[in-house]
Amino acid sequence: MVAINFGIIDYGAGNLGNVKRALIEIGASCSIIDSPREIESSSALILPGVGSFAAGMQGLKDRGLVSPLLESVRKGKPLLGICLGMQLLFAGSEEAEGISGLELLPGRSRRFSPEEVASVPHVGWNEIDFAAGCDLERGLKNTFFYFVHSYYIPLDEKTVELASGISVYGKRKFVSALSWKNITALQPHPEKSGKTGLKFLKNYVEEVKE
Repeated sequence: MVAINFGIIDYGAGNLGNVKRALIEIGASCSIIDSPREIESSSALILPGVGSFAAGMQGLKDRGLVSPLLESVRKGKPLLGICLGMQLLFAGSEEAEGISGLELLPGRSRRFSPEEVASVPHVGWNEIDFAAGCDLERGLKNTFFYFVHSYYIPLDEKTVELASGISVYGKRKFVSALSWKNITALQPHPEKSGKTGLKFLKNYVEEVKE
């Protein structure tokens, strides 16, 4: 069997080290990458990140990573987006009007409204209701993940078919996990979610290897 190497894309956003340590803990081969050549040579890609939508897209552009990333995904290379990395997969965000995302998925992220939630950002442990039969759900029914975000992917006509997991914060339902073709994404941080997060990453790694 050919070894699978997961390339963790460094575009100037934080938390790369924690993602790498989590993957190593579950026995996955991984490395932090920041060049088009490394994107092309990686077996699968992970786009993590914390920070702003505009800075995230600018970081990808400054490193010349947008085109090789899009080309790799369109050719079928597996991609996992985490937190900001998930939101960058969409067309845009209310956080950065006029700035396009990677446009791999339809729709835009929106800011939580103080009228609907207790506080912004959404910080802390929350449950993901995974779709029945979802491969990512194995061993994760009724479990909680750690969230830190002010913007969310709405559950609407553009995203409902993509959603493999839904969460509720205050009065707002939103997409917290998705799977579409070779793209997977998670709004919370699996690398900060203890055994639950490690189980999710293990499920994802096993799915990529199949």
